[in-house]
Amino acid sequence: MAHSVNTTPLLQEVDSSDNDNEDVTELPDDSVVIRDTKPLFKTEPKDKYYMAYMIFYLLGMVTLLPWNFFITADDYWLYKFRNVSNNLTSYSVTKRTPLQTSFTSYISVASAVPNLVFLILNTALTHRISLHKRVIGSLIVMLGLFIMTLVFVTTNTDDWQNGFFVVTLTTIILLNVCSAVLSGSIFGVVGRFCPTYITATLGGQALGGIFAALAEIASLSIGASSVHSAFVYFIIGNLTIITSIVCYVVLTKTVFFKFHLYEKTITQNEFETELLRPRIISHKMILKKIWTHGLSMFMVFAITLSVYPSVTVLVESEGKGQGHRWNDVYFVPTIAYLLFSVGDYLGRIFAGRIQKPKKGYVLLILSTARFVFIPLMMLCNAQPRSHWGVVFDRDYQYIVILFMCAISNGYLANITAICAPRVVECHEKETASSMMTVFMGVGLALGSGISLYMVKLL
Repeated sequence: MAHSVNTTPLLQEVDSSDNDNEDVTELPDDSVVIRDTKPLFKTEPKDKYYMAYMIFYLLGMVTLLPWNFFITADDYWLYKFRNVSNNLTSYSVTKRTPLQTSFTSYISVASAVPNLVFLILNTALTHRISLHKRVIGSLIVMLGLFIMTLVFVTTNTDDWQNGFFVVTLTTIILLNVCSAVLSGSIFGVVGRFCPTYITATLGGQALGGIFAALAEIASLSIGASSVHSAFVYFIIGNLTIITSIVCYVVLTKTVFFKFHLYEKTITQNEFETELLRPRIISHKMILKKIWTHGLSMFMVFAITLSVYPSVTVLVESEGKGQGHRWNDVYFVPTIAYLLFSVGDYLGRIFAGRIQKPKKGYVLLILSTARFVFIPLMMLCNAQPRSHWGVVFDRDYQYIVILFMCAISNGYLANITAICAPRVVECHEKETASSMMTVFMGVGLALGSGISLYMVKLL
């Protein structure tokens, strides 16, 4: 018997002509009607060799790859924005220029604001541009921008540092537009899978931070100049994006992925007898169900981004300036980036295993309580400073504070992302997951804006 492929979009407004014989009630202004076209499969296809699980991990890494790679390349930016009038080949480890001091905060703002805008716009794109075009398109543009960044690594920008500063921030903005489209698309889809795959994607984001930090440490350990180290570093980023493109194409061909996307091959008889039930999606109704989870997600990232990495990147080892490479070179990438990413990753893994608490208001209380990390971080040995005194001047004190901030960030971010789709109907899960990414984006944007003032308050 001939087969037909059901390619009905996940979210589709119903033409009035299709409902002439139906009793249609007035719908909310923000509602969208979809058709429940999921064929009645006897059993769910298996994820062979955990292929989809591992690819979602990789895609999770890539959604934050621009952020992780640009933030972690601290040594490279210190070199690019050094005081060239004093030394043309190196930079001072004891006295930073204004651009060196504030550049990390500018990266945060240039990343968070466009990310938020396009996370919101992505909810509109889902109805007009197919998932595959959004994912592949964003990855290809991201690759092109990373290649351009690689070219600038070997370009002498000493005579036009301000111009390079503007070009770099523009690149970061465009990269995070791609990241927002990719992130919104991936999280919208993974919300239709079981919580294990949500944990994989969120875990991949945290693992991406570990990966970027290790890449930075590895590039520094080869003993080459800042330029050559950065060249190796950004080549790794380019190869990662290329790998993710290939893996995503492979993922879309699997029966397991198609099953959850409702793009399956069914027989003509099955299609003809399938009950097409209208489903109403109201953003207001979904928001009423998930607002505590969303606000919790917002608080988690707003608090974290207020001090990380803008303040943490300025925290110096107690032994800095004494000629030891650990204190002068490896302390920031290892502690501020690698350790934080490890804590964030472990927190997300624990959340996937424990999955408690589940109540939205409890998560909101715990997320708000993390505000204590802002003054704690500000009282660590961040330099330069002229207002706050240093209370926690020992490395181990800073490490404990940072690690607790990281593990609580990962745990609460993951548990809210897992629990939110559970409080809505099945056909609302994709929209709920996309809305959670918007809450995350708002938190990132606000936290990044606050971080500019946190640096000045030091």
